[in-house]
Amino acid sequence: MLAFRDLGIDAPDRNRLGRYLPERSHSLATGGVVKLPHISVKPTLFTLLRRLPMPVISILIGLMAGLAVWITLDQVQSRAIERIFGRELSMRLDLRARESLIRFDQYMANYASTTRLLANHRRLAQYLEPLFWFPGEVVDPVIYAGFRPFWLPDVFGRNALLAPSHVLLVDSRGLVREIYQSGDQPLPAELTNDLGEWLGDLDEVRTVLARFDDSPYLVVSDRVEDASGYTMGSLVVLVPVDAGFLAASEGSFSADSSAVALIDADEQRILATNEPRQLIPGTLLSEWGDEYLVTSQSLPAYEGSNWNMLFATFIPQRSVAKMSSKVVDFERNQRVIAALVFITVFTLVIYLVSARLNKVLKRMTRFSQRALGIEQPGFKGGGNQLLLLEEWMQHFTSLVLRAREEMRRKHEHEMRETEALKAAIMEASLDSIVTLNRAGSVIDYNPTAENTLGFDRDQIIGTDFVRAFIAPSDRANFIGLLQESRRRGPLGDRPHARTELRAVRNNEQLFPIEISIVPIALDDEPVYTLYIHDITKRKEAEREIKGLARFASESPSPILRVNGAARIVYANASSQPLMTGWETEPGGPLPTRWCDQVRETLEGGETREYEDDLGSTIYSLLFVPIQDLGYVNIYARDITAVRRAEQESRQHQAELVHVCRLSTMGEVATGMAHELNQPLSAIVNYANGASRRLKSGQDEHAPLIDAMAHISGQAQRAGEIIKRLRALVGKQQPIRSVVDLNLLVREVCSFVEFETAKLEMQIEQQLTEEPIPVDVDLVQIEQVLLNLVRNALDALEEMAPGERALLVSTRRVGERALVRVQDNGPGIPAQRMDLLFDPFFTTKESGMGMGLPISLTILEDHNGTIRAESEPGAGALFEVELPVAADAAGSDDGQAAMAVALADARELNLLELPRAEGTHG
Repeated sequence: MLAFRDLGIDAPDRNRLGRYLPERSHSLATGGVVKLPHISVKPTLFTLLRRLPMPVISILIGLMAGLAVWITLDQVQSRAIERIFGRELSMRLDLRARESLIRFDQYMANYASTTRLLANHRRLAQYLEPLFWFPGEVVDPVIYAGFRPFWLPDVFGRNALLAPSHVLLVDSRGLVREIYQSGDQPLPAELTNDLGEWLGDLDEVRTVLARFDDSPYLVVSDRVEDASGYTMGSLVVLVPVDAGFLAASEGSFSADSSAVALIDADEQRILATNEPRQLIPGTLLSEWGDEYLVTSQSLPAYEGSNWNMLFATFIPQRSVAKMSSKVVDFERNQRVIAALVFITVFTLVIYLVSARLNKVLKRMTRFSQRALGIEQPGFKGGGNQLLLLEEWMQHFTSLVLRAREEMRRKHEHEMRETEALKAAIMEASLDSIVTLNRAGSVIDYNPTAENTLGFDRDQIIGTDFVRAFIAPSDRANFIGLLQESRRRGPLGDRPHARTELRAVRNNEQLFPIEISIVPIALDDEPVYTLYIHDITKRKEAEREIKGLARFASESPSPILRVNGAARIVYANASSQPLMTGWETEPGGPLPTRWCDQVRETLEGGETREYEDDLGSTIYSLLFVPIQDLGYVNIYARDITAVRRAEQESRQHQAELVHVCRLSTMGEVATGMAHELNQPLSAIVNYANGASRRLKSGQDEHAPLIDAMAHISGQAQRAGEIIKRLRALVGKQQPIRSVVDLNLLVREVCSFVEFETAKLEMQIEQQLTEEPIPVDVDLVQIEQVLLNLVRNALDALEEMAPGERALLVSTRRVGERALVRVQDNGPGIPAQRMDLLFDPFFTTKESGMGMGLPISLTILEDHNGTIRAESEPGAGALFEVELPVAADAAGSDDGQAAMAVALADARELNLLELPRAEGTHG
């Protein structure tokens, strides 16, 4: 009989065994004994094994087990080692590819930093200080071929970088001013054709990989300033990305025969490589798949390029295969040696142990036979006592094992549930969770911590968390927080220790975190769980909110917020002068004249703009409705200086026009003298005739009265001529009125009758039958038209009499009025067309060159335009365009009003007839 308590089975386990032995449940639960049934053994192989001594069986088993283990491991481990080596090799290849890309990227970054150093170099600033690049000039760039200019120090050589092929100085308009060319390679035309595409934002260095003429280039640009800090343009550095560039970027890291290359992602074609003898540029990537392991990576950091690029790393297949074969052969040899040693040691140990165990089992067999009271047929003192005992206890042991297996599965299930729950919490946590031991070393972490802190998972375990991930200035604070969490204890009622610190990523980047420490006691060894939350975005949001909150108060312009009742609910400090002018204050109402505008703005929901003249200050007011909140934001801007400048500009323009009129007075004096000579001669003749009649004593009064009437008429005619001369030189304020454009053209043509008579020609007028009303200043528009007509007459002086022709026509197109002045003179050369409206440009020695510039200014003030066309040898055409006055357009009353306005202007001497300066300009 064998007691369960003798086998080390306690009461709970005996209860579980009762489920498998229901007929023995009472005995098992009370710790009793059970008598096992007789087990019969059929003649099998075990019968033969039972007759062999146990040491012999142990030796045979050791040999077979060792041989089986070796055969199995040789098959399984060879494949496993190949897979492990393959994964490790893949990881190393990916690491090598990333390292190559990082070196390439760092090499280009060195060019960017060197370009910024060159752009801010004092020699370049000193060189730019006396220069001034005029916006309108056409220049050919200065080319330095084969020698280095003064402004270009050898910064690339000092920084161990390849010298660029070209260095360009570009002005603010994107025009190349100076070019340094280090070799014979010309500057790519694609770069100069659209240089603005490669300049980018002038506030920072721009680095772009570009492709010109099927060759890759590195284009680096940065802003340049002179010594006074004035932005002159950009500095552009062009570096060919060829074999030398790639070799220099990799340095001495290609000892394993690996190579790198730039790939066209669309064509899958090699553009450049550091090993052009091995990898031929221009070949397809698929041609090298049998010889190399290729790892390609994109370059997202260099956006803005004109081609899709990849960075590829090539590892020779033969070196990989050779290394793999060596590893497998080495492992196989090691397994052979290990198997031999295992067989020898296992056999020897088993033999010695089995010899000793055989004696023990013999005693256990006899003891079991007496304890269980079972008569075992064929029991002898010799043979394999272990098998005999196994047969006796097989059934009993199976019951014990089943009970223990059930308990083990349940315990493992509970452990798996606990571990799965913990893993799910750790994996799904949005915060970083790191566990430290008592010494402050990392013993566990979750994936969020790995991503947030950016550490290497292969080296994190055992790392001192404070030194690795806490900013030096906050380490003392963290240690104090750790000590505070110890005093609180894991079961304290007080909240866990929490504070805000700055952490350090593996790239030495500082970022703010909120950290909470929870102490946990495990086997009397305290550990600490850190809950870390990255608050970078929160801090940025707080700074942005604070900045936005201060935006209105920091604005130098007045900003007010007004509710629907037109009361000021907010006003920044700059609004004080405006509120003083309005005689109000924050919380008070707006002036009455603005209440309706506030209400209309809220109801209409559209932004409105007004002006408010407070006497010494003029404000531009922008009313912006916020309908969903029921208030209006008022943005004010002081435009006093702008309005004064506009007024001064108009005064200067009027003075300039007056100067031009005075300058033309001498030219029209001859015509005026001719016109005055006729009425004065008539007055003299009539006066002599009347005198003769009086001396002769004739008493007829009718002839004398008729002569006096003629004298009076001719005197009035001379007076009109003198008034026109006074109007020419008089300085008047501009007055606008609605007039018929056709009447203005007829008046202008009548002014030049003396000149046309001298040229033996007539001006052909093609005017519309209907009036064309325009709201203009009569004097200024007649000045523009007279300027164009006189320019045409000056040009026709070069033509032979009888061949001269001048056409003045008017027409209306929609809401625009057009006047065309066309002559058949010699025309205007093409190179002078762009200079017609430039001030002081003239082709006559006595001209001022201000006629057409003043005409352009007058038309722009009237919302009009002027256009010029010319074909050398075929004449010139000038077309003036003005807006039609809608109020008086097309009506008889409007036509009468225009005639009256024109007559009133004549009476007030407002018609100014200036002389144009120079032929067509």
